[in-house]
Amino acid sequence: MSPDEPDNRACHSVVAGQFSGMLAVMYKTFEGIDQLQNMVERAYGVPMTANCMVPRGEAAELLDMIRNSIPGDLDDAQDVLDREDAILSEAEDKASALVAEAEAERDRILDETRQRAEDMIADAEERAQSTVARAEAEAVRLEEDARREYLETTSRADAEKARLIEEGNNLYDRAVNEGIAEQRRLVSESEVVREADAEARRIIESAHADSDRLRRECDQYVDSTLAQFEESLNGSLRTVSRDRSALRKGAGVSGNRYPREPRDGRADGWGDGRGDAEPRGERGSRL
Repeated sequence: MSPDEPDNRACHSVVAGQFSGMLAVMYKTFEGIDQLQNMVERAYGVPMTANCMVPRGEAAELLDMIRNSIPGDLDDAQDVLDREDAILSEAEDKASALVAEAEAERDRILDETRQRAEDMIADAEERAQSTVARAEAEAVRLEEDARREYLETTSRADAEKARLIEEGNNLYDRAVNEGIAEQRRLVSESEVVREADAEARRIIESAHADSDRLRRECDQYVDSTLAQFEESLNGSLRTVSRDRSALRKGAGVSGNRYPREPRDGRADGWGDGRGDAEPRGERGSRL
């Protein structure tokens, strides 16, 4: 750390304090101007003019505050401007000194690092050679152990393979014998299966025959019911046709009497068309 560094920090602290004070004064001035502007904007207007009415006392206080703040603000700004060249020159000198000191420190650190790296490389090469020698010896030992383990494993695998082959042959023979026995048993049971299939087919055919018979009986019943309904409907239509024909031949609408059909052997009877008409309830009951 440079011995001039504390003075540099003190200088920066002084400048920062001056700027902070100047900013505080500027904020106070701007605050007074904003308050005055808000007062004018909220003031009541004078009718028929562009003037407004503001509180005289409050406006005077704000103007005094702004007037008292401006001179101090200007003095502080002038002091900073007067010392600007000196501050910049001092800062440049200290920056140059710091750069030179940093470059010297950099060169020293680079030299130390380079020497340390060379020492580390030499040590690493020595350790690498020792490690390679140990690794080669370990590789030879592992190769011999692997060859011995391979021979032992191969021998055990051959023995296990022979045992499994023998066991598989035994299982195959037993399975073949069991399959032959099962085949014989199934052949003996095939007659029962054939009889069951024949009975199932007979039941299915009987069910189909019953279904066809029920369908025919249902069709016959529906056809006879529709025929009866058709006959009843035709009778109703004939009755309606006779009534309409009687209405057209008579004068029921104008109140004239029309001859009715003879009843009790009399052919010259006259009626009003209501006595001999068939009641509608009875006619409708035919349906």
